[in-house]
Amino acid sequence: MKITTVGLDLAKSVFHVVCFDASHHEVGKRMLRRSEVMKYFSHLEPCRVAMEACAGAHYWGRELQRLGHRVKLIAPQFVKPYVQGNKNDYNDARAIAEAATRPAMRAVSIKSVEQQDIQALHRLRAQRIKERTALCNQLRALVAEYGLVMNKGVASVRRAVPQLLEDAENGLSTLFRGLLKRGYDQLVELEGHIDFYTGQIEQTSRQDERCRRLQAVPGFGPIVASVFVGQVGDGKAFRRGRDVSAALGLVPRQHSSGGKEVLLGISKKGDGYLRSLLVHGARSVVLHAKAKDDKLSQWINRLCERRGINKTAVALANKLARMGWALLRNDTKYCPA
Repeated sequence: MKITTVGLDLAKSVFHVVCFDASHHEVGKRMLRRSEVMKYFSHLEPCRVAMEACAGAHYWGRELQRLGHRVKLIAPQFVKPYVQGNKNDYNDARAIAEAATRPAMRAVSIKSVEQQDIQALHRLRAQRIKERTALCNQLRALVAEYGLVMNKGVASVRRAVPQLLEDAENGLSTLFRGLLKRGYDQLVELEGHIDFYTGQIEQTSRQDERCRRLQAVPGFGPIVASVFVGQVGDGKAFRRGRDVSAALGLVPRQHSSGGKEVLLGISKKGDGYLRSLLVHGARSVVLHAKAKDDKLSQWINRLCERRGINKTAVALANKLARMGWALLRNDTKYCPA
């Protein structure tokens, strides 16, 4: 029987494959070691290979596409309802293949190496920022136990710690001064890492023509443009701008029944990092719109009077996502009205 669909359950070392024919009858299954995966699929005729969009999926998707297979990545939450029987790797592979045959099943676009490079830059930078925030909060809390108070904010901690170390009359012990100095050195090191990653992101944004076009849109800076390109790519994975907003969780949740439409707050699905950057960029545009008179600013000011600053910022973030998709999908430049 000719194999038309393959469900591939990914792992670090051991992979499980279940094969189906055109009638979706199971015609074979096999366990593969990592070194055997490419050899196995190179002997198969080109077919549909379905995988969960998990760690390593984009790498294997690119490799299998080079062999001529049609790769479909599916979000794990959409695969779970198709699992039958007990939890095991073969049943997971069967569920992946079953989900892939559904005509309306949405697929995750396979990221290129460049997109994954950009994503790695942002993930490392975001993690260092979290560590810096945690370290500052920890230093403030430790100093407070000695009756000394530091104001909130990284800049405040950066200024206050050297002053505390130089003050010999504040009651800090020799041991704690050494610990505080060590924490301050760690803070300086973290800021060096953050500056490095930020510089790399700004450099890639300057070199990427798509990022330069996005930065002409209000609310898009080098960081927002970089991560937007890394997530959306050329925009061809989405049919329309609203699909991008929905993928980023910037559209209302729906809880309707009995013909009664009920819309709630935004769904907050998808990449929360990019969504937060878009909202922060939109908030900056909203705050500066009061002194402007262009059509976008007029729309912002009218909406702000009716709905408030926060809802206006989210609505503008939705609009920015659609505008960014249009520029990437149609390969055009931003022309303010």
